[in-house]
Amino acid sequence: MIIQFEQVTQQTIPNFKGGEKEFKTHMFSDEAVKIMRASLEPGASIGFHRHETNCEIIFMLEGTGVILFDDSKEILQAGECHYCPKGHSHSLRNESDETITFYAVVPEQ
Repeated sequence: MIIQFEQVTQQTIPNFKGGEKEFKTHMFSDEAVKIMRASLEPGASIGFHRHETNCEIIFMLEGTGVILFDDSKEILQAGECHYCPKGHSHSLRNESDETITFYAVVPEQ
């Protein structure tokens, strides 16, 4: 199955998971998974949240983001992947001067 994100309507979600500014995403979802091609403008973030029933994988396409993962801080650059296992917490922030673009996959477990 091929997903053409350019053909999926973009959603703009303010203060996603308690974050700052707007989260912009082209989201595909079914009963098994959510797959998002998303972006955060400078100063925008996805709020710190816990994955109680699933995990999340974030693959950075463009730019550099800051991940807060449990009690640590990680720098996620283009070409790198962050994994948040079930039972852990994380957030993603754009502290740069350029928009960051990434894929996020949340399998339902």
